[in-house]
Amino acid sequence: AMKLQSPQFQALFTPGLRSVAELFEKKNYELRIAGGAVRDLLSGMTPQDVDFATTATPVEMKEMFTSAGVRLINNKGEKHGTITARLHEQNFEITTLRIDVVTDGRHAEVEFTTDWEKDAERRDLTVNSMFLGLDGTLYDFFNGYEDLQNKKIRFVGKASERIQEDYLRILRYFRFYGRITEKPGAHEASTLQAIKENAKGLAGISGERIWVELKKILLGNHVNHLVRLMYELDIAQYIGLPLEGNLEEFDRVTKNTHNLCPKPMTVLTSLFKVKDDVTNLDLRLKISKEEKNLGLFLVKHRQELTKAVGPEPLRPYQDFIMDSREASTNSKICELLKYQGEEHLLRELQQWTVPSFPVSGHDLRKMGVSSGKEIGAALQQLREEWKKSGYHMDKEELLSCLKKL
Repeated sequence: AMKLQSPQFQALFTPGLRSVAELFEKKNYELRIAGGAVRDLLSGMTPQDVDFATTATPVEMKEMFTSAGVRLINNKGEKHGTITARLHEQNFEITTLRIDVVTDGRHAEVEFTTDWEKDAERRDLTVNSMFLGLDGTLYDFFNGYEDLQNKKIRFVGKASERIQEDYLRILRYFRFYGRITEKPGAHEASTLQAIKENAKGLAGISGERIWVELKKILLGNHVNHLVRLMYELDIAQYIGLPLEGNLEEFDRVTKNTHNLCPKPMTVLTSLFKVKDDVTNLDLRLKISKEEKNLGLFLVKHRQELTKAVGPEPLRPYQDFIMDSREASTNSKICELLKYQGEEHLLRELQQWTVPSFPVSGHDLRKMGVSSGKEIGAALQQLREEWKKSGYHMDKEELLSCLKKL
């Protein structure tokens, strides 16, 4: 049996984890690290979240923690077998081993078990189905470690059975494919067949859950390949994507945005031809207002708002920001520059400080302009002069300019 003793693994042993381990050991309950954290540790990465699995039932855990004076928080997960304990300023999420008794493709009714293999069997992918003992021993019932080393993504057992337990697993397959495999196109034919046959099941999955997975796919590797697959396997229509997505534009924009850290919406908008595509996506996925506004902005301006020919290529973008006077416009323009692949202009814009218009109505009153209407018109004229100067004219220059107007 393999034993892991990496620095990343050793770093998990905080005073909190040592205390938790001691409590479980005293009661003879088994406790192991589960799921994604095991995958990350075996890949030499430090996991973001560490989940634990145990043979103890929720009732047994509550009893054990309460009698040891340990604070329990967030009891929402209890009916699914999860208890969250807080020790030494750290939260520990610990779930009882379980088997799915009834599944409807979205939710599962579970039954607790003490059989580690049965719990591993109900997990989605082999690379997510491993456990790690606190002594570093790896428990791997479905060759997850071998798949991880070979950079292969496979479902645990039969793909169609795993997918029918929760149709969102189709998108999780794509997400981990983009995260772990080295090249596109290394799928097992039977897996793609199972995905195609069950794609319709995604229609019953909530938009919020789909959007969480889709965003991660859009920022992962092999995104062009995976999005094309979504169209080939009839998935796109069930997750809010346009039926006739612009895949050529998508390929171009993913190349443009490579290494520029785009927002998921920036990449996704390249599939859209008209603003209704953004609205339909929002109806299906309930995206945030900010994401929807960014999509509409890109669809509207991606073609006509482009760099100027000549010594000031950034000027049209700067003028747009100054004219809009909205705080969010700056970040939208940054995403537009990523979309267009204008890396140098993006860097330049990120270093540019939006200048403040130096003249106020108060200044004009001091010069004897009294009516509100006249002040408004004069300010507008001065703004235009200021804009022509590339926002360089100061207050004195502008006010002397007013005398000439």
